[in-house]
Amino acid sequence: MFNTDALHHGHDEDPVTGAISFPIYQTSTFSQEYPGDPREYQGKRLLYARTENPTRTALEKKVACLEQAKHGIAFSSGLAAINAILLTLKSGDHIISVQDLYGGAYRQFTKIFAKFGVEFDFVDTTELDNIKQAIRSNTKMLWLETPTNPLLNVTDIRAACELVQPHDILVTVDNTFATPYLQRPLELGADLVMHSATKYLSGHCDVIQGIVLTNSDELHEEVRFIQNGVGAVPGPQDCFLTLRGLKTLGIRMERHCSNTKQIAEFLDNHPKVLKVFYPGLESHKGHALAKQQMTDFGAMISFELNADLETAKQFLTNLKYFVLAESLGGVKSMVCNPPSMTHASVEPEVRHAAGINDGLIRLSVGIENVQDLIADLEQALETI
Repeated sequence: MFNTDALHHGHDEDPVTGAISFPIYQTSTFSQEYPGDPREYQGKRLLYARTENPTRTALEKKVACLEQAKHGIAFSSGLAAINAILLTLKSGDHIISVQDLYGGAYRQFTKIFAKFGVEFDFVDTTELDNIKQAIRSNTKMLWLETPTNPLLNVTDIRAACELVQPHDILVTVDNTFATPYLQRPLELGADLVMHSATKYLSGHCDVIQGIVLTNSDELHEEVRFIQNGVGAVPGPQDCFLTLRGLKTLGIRMERHCSNTKQIAEFLDNHPKVLKVFYPGLESHKGHALAKQQMTDFGAMISFELNADLETAKQFLTNLKYFVLAESLGGVKSMVCNPPSMTHASVEPEVRHAAGINDGLIRLSVGIENVQDLIADLEQALETI
């Protein structure tokens, strides 16, 4: 059903030409036949491309369909999507967040919104009692990543939603790692879902984009107002590329996950690897929960080497097929050292408290031949 929806549902063929690949409406504005009487397209009033663009609308409908959401609102980046969600809050509001979250989100929380009076607590949300203890009278939102970036911790979305619901606390889930193919948080009780569409949704490392999904008409109206008012919207070319990537999301994720399972088992049995963070391993604390709320375990692995930081960096530079780069979710495998790359904006003491040690390695497993990837890891491990 998912693969069929990815190809056939969420947006119609172009009604003007019948084109089966939705067109790129590369325009900044739209002509009007009479002042104040704009043209309409699929129920949208076409005035100005910041407000509405048919290519962007097609993308929003497609992702909403796959996430089983009523509404989708697209942005120029994942951080722009996060920004829009936080702009629904006000000074004095309090957010409970996962402890080991994406470094860019942490930077935005603590260096930007904290400056305007929004308050944050970062807790280990895998233990529900930590969430309960952090709730205040001014708590307005629970911010979850599951699995988390970069330690792949898993939070019980349904239980967390049930815990905070009596307190009128909104639950936002960053679903970037899992994608709607593996996990749909709205079905588990979340109010808002966001993706860095830069990653798996587009899937080819050629787009920067974000999207917010919700079933709430009120939240949709508020976030849509922010989208237009702030103006951090994606261009039609990027929307077209993500639409193209979504067509193969399901089959890409199947290959991603299959490769990742085999690599995780290889690393877990290697003498130079101290610890592997991957929910697909039965030894992982969140394995049973991930098996329950996800259809597979994803394509991200983090692990610690039995080596110091400089030796770990040597390992990274000796890899052939794993591209040393920030980002994830592309068809090519990527590798990074979060403390010096994706999480460099997080203070060392905060990183260490969350368990993000200096020698941590994060893999984004691609769709290459898995034996080639394992051989690449093996030869790089032999050099240290």
